[in-house]
Amino acid sequence: MVIATFCEEFTKTLFYCSIIASPLEVKGQIIWSGPLSEEIEGGTLQNWSNKINSPSIVSTIHNPQKLIVILWLVVRLLANNGVNFEVNHNYGDALSKSILFFEGQRSGKLPSSQRLKWRKDSALHDGKDVGVNAGDNVKFNFPMAFTTTMLAWSVIEYGKFMGSDLVHPTEAVKWGTDYFLISTSIKNKVFVQVGDPYSDHRCCQRPEDMDTNRTAYVVTDKNPGSEVAGEIAAALASSSIVFKTSDPAYSWQLLERAIQVFEFADNYQGSYNPSLGKWDCPFYCDFSGYYFNSGELDENKLDVDVARYVGKGGDCSLSDVIDELLWAAAWLYKASNQQKYWDYVVNNIHLISENNYTICEFGWDDKHAGIYVLMANELLKKGASDKDHFRTTADQFACTILPESPIKIKRITFSPGGLLFKRMGSNTQNPTALSFLLLTYAHYLDQANKVVQCGNITAQPQDFVRFAKGQVDYILGNNPMQMSYMVGYGNKYPKKIHHRGSTLPSVDQHPQHLACHDGDTYFDSNNPNPNELTGAVVGGPFPNDTYPDSRKLFVQSEPCTYINAPLVGVLAYFT
Repeated sequence: MVIATFCEEFTKTLFYCSIIASPLEVKGQIIWSGPLSEEIEGGTLQNWSNKINSPSIVSTIHNPQKLIVILWLVVRLLANNGVNFEVNHNYGDALSKSILFFEGQRSGKLPSSQRLKWRKDSALHDGKDVGVNAGDNVKFNFPMAFTTTMLAWSVIEYGKFMGSDLVHPTEAVKWGTDYFLISTSIKNKVFVQVGDPYSDHRCCQRPEDMDTNRTAYVVTDKNPGSEVAGEIAAALASSSIVFKTSDPAYSWQLLERAIQVFEFADNYQGSYNPSLGKWDCPFYCDFSGYYFNSGELDENKLDVDVARYVGKGGDCSLSDVIDELLWAAAWLYKASNQQKYWDYVVNNIHLISENNYTICEFGWDDKHAGIYVLMANELLKKGASDKDHFRTTADQFACTILPESPIKIKRITFSPGGLLFKRMGSNTQNPTALSFLLLTYAHYLDQANKVVQCGNITAQPQDFVRFAKGQVDYILGNNPMQMSYMVGYGNKYPKKIHHRGSTLPSVDQHPQHLACHDGDTYFDSNNPNPNELTGAVVGGPFPNDTYPDSRKLFVQSEPCTYINAPLVGVLAYFT
């Protein structure tokens, strides 16, 4: 019997085995350097060399007379254009934890039902608060509104699979919409941010202790912010569907406010980048507008490029904000069934750019693919032609994501282990959001008995489901590191995440006030975080599948609400 223990990185075509003991007294190194198709000939492994030239798997082999067993182990590891550690995941447990995460992000007066007990009341003078969107203490309403929209969409599409957990994402949606009702309560004004990001980022403080500036930032008819107002309108409209049966009065209030905020965003068009200037850039700028106007942003010179963009002094084109306006109109149509919102999307869809960059974009900053999937669903329900523009573009989006599709774009890549990677920032937001969108489109296609033609390949709905499952399985542990990127799920997961509340001792553990720099010692420590932010999904590994678990590497170790929100729906589907 051959016993092998695999570790470190690996690729599809190179494996390094260190044979340390056997009855044959074989010692040394054997390296496979040929293509997989040449691995077996006559029942033994062929084409071995003694040269190492890339990361590898290290194995300890006993009784290696039958080296063919190595091939069997290798083939078991390889699947879906990468390596697949077969683990049967408990999606129900992961779902419960991913929802629990949002309670760790709450701000304001916490309810008695609060389950993460190490969190306490915070930011009580900000009003009834939506919470914070990532690991700092600033409220950026642009990504938080998208979070609320995606939680609402998750409940709308997959709430029936959530069982007893359904009450918790519904509460999370309402926590957000209550805040957005306050943020939009003054005519022609939308509050879009609370907190000075510069002073906040200089301090490592618990949200319960923060004493940095809690400045409120607003967009108006004179200083517009159509993208953030549009996303808030989408959040309110989608959430109105969530409460349509359980709380009709509240649902109607959300829909009325969504219409009001959409009209404000549409009547006073303009990007909030120049309106807020340095207070939102380079943190949560409308980066997609920059791509439209200036070509692809150089990710290695982000601060310079953002400064140049902000310096335009308000010279922003309609394409900066139109995707959020169309996205909001699509949700208003879905919520109200009013034809004027359908017509708005149809009559203005030509204003957004359709190219190899935008067609696969979906996240807090860019709604292109989401617009097409939402509209295509309505057309599928109506039995419209497969050649309709929304259907064909939604199909094109789906084809660009599917690895086996011949339709490729350079901005989508995959790690050796199979995780989807796109542009800058916390990467896991991409596989979670795009998997949600693909899974949902697959559901729509399946209901209409439709397939997608990707060049010479016919993609079935189950192909998109399989892809989404592969991405979520990677996040949960089927990856080269053999670790979960969801805190608290599995036996191995991030312990030193970039998150103020999780990093510092809780108020129960340390009742004394912790000032601005009192948290630095905890942040610099190599110890695990004292408070587990259960369910948080971090930014994830580097493109080579490695993860160092360091607070200082915030791109990899910081959790964000817009990573978890679409994952809630995906996990519910697979539960």
